[in-house]
Amino acid sequence: MGSLISAGFILVLIVIAVMVLLYFVPVGLWISAIAANVTVNIFTLVGMRLRRVPPDKIVLPLIKANKAGLGVHVDQLEAHYLAGGNVDKVVDALIAAHRAQITLPFERAAAIDLAGRDVLEAVQMSVNPKVIETPVVSAVAKNGIELKIKARVTVRANIDRLVGGAGEPTIIARVGEGIVTTVGSAEAHTDVLESPDDISKTVLGKGLDAGTAFEILSIDIADVDVGRNIGAELQTDQAEADKRIAQAKAEERRAMAVAKEQEMKAYTQEMEASVVKAQAEVPHAMAEALRSGNLGVMDYMNLKNVQADTDMRDAISHVGGQKKTTPPPIPSGGK
Repeated sequence: MGSLISAGFILVLIVIAVMVLLYFVPVGLWISAIAANVTVNIFTLVGMRLRRVPPDKIVLPLIKANKAGLGVHVDQLEAHYLAGGNVDKVVDALIAAHRAQITLPFERAAAIDLAGRDVLEAVQMSVNPKVIETPVVSAVAKNGIELKIKARVTVRANIDRLVGGAGEPTIIARVGEGIVTTVGSAEAHTDVLESPDDISKTVLGKGLDAGTAFEILSIDIADVDVGRNIGAELQTDQAEADKRIAQAKAEERRAMAVAKEQEMKAYTQEMEASVVKAQAEVPHAMAEALRSGNLGVMDYMNLKNVQADTDMRDAISHVGGQKKTTPPPIPSGGK
């Protein structure tokens, strides 16, 4: 019984050892590589396991590359995987470029992949150009009429400038800027409506693809719509602003006039108060003059007569509608 248990235990250990060996030595994958006429050292596969690199992620793309006639080495694929790249997509891009007779070394394809771009899509776009549709671009001609333009840009990927080159948003922004500049230089919006292809020719001649990852093949105007009369709206807004400024200035002048009127009223009231005060002092001064003998009784009576005569003449002149000027009477008497 004890020998039977020992034999079972040894059998389990053998099974575990075989499983561990098959894990570290992917014999099936090694046989597949040999069958595909791809030389891969079995110790290299074991080293991949130790470096935590899935052997199938390297061997299968290697078999595919060798079948396509590409001179790719296993160390290159493993280094690219360890750098965080997509080995399978890089190999597919190399095969596509090789079939399309596009020069694309492995190092450049790996650099494009590590830069975050889809290298396979770039190769496909280099063979089959892509059409980018711009959003509606609003531009204003010199006569103030707004035009809303939509364009289609046909681009082809430039493999040599994929690393460090600008992307599609830059192309769209530059095309929009070119459309705005071209329409803005037109004398009237009707000139643009008559020949919209002039926009394409002018924008295409500006070299908008410089520094980008694409090569612009054509720019086609897809749609042109007439928008608002921006010039008239600006003139209306300016007139409204001028009106508000004029109203503000008029209100300022009115406020100043009211303040001036209030100031004059206050001054008049102050002067009237001074006159009333001075008139109140007259009886006291005359009484003092009479007491001191500086003014006689007859002189006082003559002064009253003169004042009464002056009041009568003033009343007559107001009744007649025209003030008559007569010489004042000569007072008589003395002290």
